[in-house]
Amino acid sequence: MKKVWKEIQGWGIAVVIGFVLSLFIGIFIIQPYKVDGHSMEPTLNDNQRIYAWKVRHALDKLPEYGDIVIIDSRVDRDRSFMDDFKEHPLIKLLSGTKEEEIFYVKRVIGLPGDTIEIKDGEVYRNGEALHEPYIKERMDSGTNQVWEIPADHIFVMGDNRNNSNDSRSIGPVPTDHVMGIDSF
Repeated sequence: MKKVWKEIQGWGIAVVIGFVLSLFIGIFIIQPYKVDGHSMEPTLNDNQRIYAWKVRHALDKLPEYGDIVIIDSRVDRDRSFMDDFKEHPLIKLLSGTKEEEIFYVKRVIGLPGDTIEIKDGEVYRNGEALHEPYIKERMDSGTNQVWEIPADHIFVMGDNRNNSNDSRSIGPVPTDHVMGIDSF
């Protein structure tokens, strides 16, 4: 009987260590995400799995121009460490939490201090038109808009500009809402 109990204890400890290690890796190092929708075509496709490196996010480092990032679209609220914990796939699975569509996969267009302008279907950063070979098609000419990117914020857009909910509608994204940088 003692041998069986020791075996159960050994497995229990291994499961707990594996669970804690998985949480640590998912919160601080790398986490899988699924692209939901067509806003990043042709670069990424609907339902495509991507892996986001979270080290920069954990160390409060800014992404670079052109990086593909996963963001928390709820820009009107502060994020905390508990958000990272509750949004971990294992915690969601164990708690039975439904999958919310709060994470967007987008491309970094502007960094703090930049001025982003959309004029006649073109994107300008600090007065210079961007060369964007990755976009799906020319953006429909709509209303001209200008954003000044505040400190600790970034400006993101989808590659499929005519089918993307991004900083044009939600505004600049706080850097603590950057969940990770795509590793593809």
